[in-house]
Amino acid sequence: MKDLKILNTRIPDYDADDFVMADLLIDGGKIVKIAAPGQITEETKETIDAAGKITAPGFIDMHAHEDHPEDDFFTAECCLRMGVTTKVAGNCGETYYDLDAFVKRLESGSPVNYMMFIGHNYLREKVGATDWYKAATPEQVEAMKGIIRDWSQYSPVGLSCGFEYAPGATMEETLELLKAFEGKSDMISVHFRSDGPKAPESTEELVEICKRSGFKMEMSHIGSCAAVGYMQETLDILDRARAEGVDITADCYPYNAFCTGIGTAVFDEGAFDKWNYGDIMLTDGPDRGKRCDKELFEKTRKENPEMMVVAFVMNEPEIDLAYRQPYVMVGSDCGFMNKAGHPRGAGTFPRVLGYYVRDRKALTLMEALKKMTILPAQRMNLDTKGQIKEGFDADLVIFDENTIRDGATFEEPTLPPVGIEYVLLNGQIAVKNNEILNGRSGRYIPYKVR
Repeated sequence: MKDLKILNTRIPDYDADDFVMADLLIDGGKIVKIAAPGQITEETKETIDAAGKITAPGFIDMHAHEDHPEDDFFTAECCLRMGVTTKVAGNCGETYYDLDAFVKRLESGSPVNYMMFIGHNYLREKVGATDWYKAATPEQVEAMKGIIRDWSQYSPVGLSCGFEYAPGATMEETLELLKAFEGKSDMISVHFRSDGPKAPESTEELVEICKRSGFKMEMSHIGSCAAVGYMQETLDILDRARAEGVDITADCYPYNAFCTGIGTAVFDEGAFDKWNYGDIMLTDGPDRGKRCDKELFEKTRKENPEMMVVAFVMNEPEIDLAYRQPYVMVGSDCGFMNKAGHPRGAGTFPRVLGYYVRDRKALTLMEALKKMTILPAQRMNLDTKGQIKEGFDADLVIFDENTIRDGATFEEPTLPPVGIEYVLLNGQIAVKNNEILNGRSGRYIPYKVR
């Protein structure tokens, strides 16, 4: 007896660029048969009648963060409820574990599958380069390269950098670290050095790193970098680079506000030359949900520098513009601390499908699903994910295109979505109507260089 069949559903056929009616047979974590409705006669342990619903490949979050050790996969469970089955984590130069420790932790299972970058800033901390405004010494760079070589046995995706958080990190330091991967990884993700008026200059730096290293590049959350009046100029730089053969893509989350630690270099002197204190909302503590004035901001930055704050400074039409580019994928930049933070950690993917597709028609449903599935799968060399085909992994999301929407708000950022009926992970029903039934079938996925 086979494991599961899904009946009477519509699936995206990316080869035909259209939706087709189908039944799916799943066994051993794989899609073993796709047929016209009524043609699958095998008996199965479970059956899902998905009439009127769409079954899509599980969403691949191109820009994610793993949970802090003390949070026990809280963010990952929020991601699973919104249809994410694979997270590309360790971004923005930040990782919260030694890679060997994280891989070991995942041996007992997790709510989602993980691929991991090695965080540049995390490496700097490990070797004592903790002054974020200074370049690492040659000795510290060599020590970081040694750690990269040690962890290469776990096949990380590559290096992630957070230049805005570590202004002293130079291009030369970054290029030297990339040499330590020695052909075992070929990708770098970078959180830009500066947003706003310096967004184009920051983007040019990423292009230059890509050219000089030969690595392919994922530009992190292009919206928070450039959707402040500089999106078109930034996209023009990327278009020119891509036309010259530079392998650079980007990701974006569907909100007009970013989120980061109040104590980071993001809010160093000069930040409020371009923003207002009232743009900043606190996400935790006794003033949770309150917009700042100068006094409250400075008090919180001094007394609680780890607090995540939300900054409402981005322009929604520029987010639309980013998503219209074929090389811009969906990434949540997820991450909660003390179960507080930005709603993107629980709402990104259903928000794209509900608000951006159905309500605003900024994207078609097919375009949006591609940005969540096949495009990131191809980017991450995941040969058996991102499409519904026989022999592919049974990571699937069953949803109602007419009702799907994000439930999370800036006031209640962890609320689950509406309209997602099932999430399957590695062939098992992991979520049914927001209830987690099997929350530990995820695993670590080694990156494969092509």
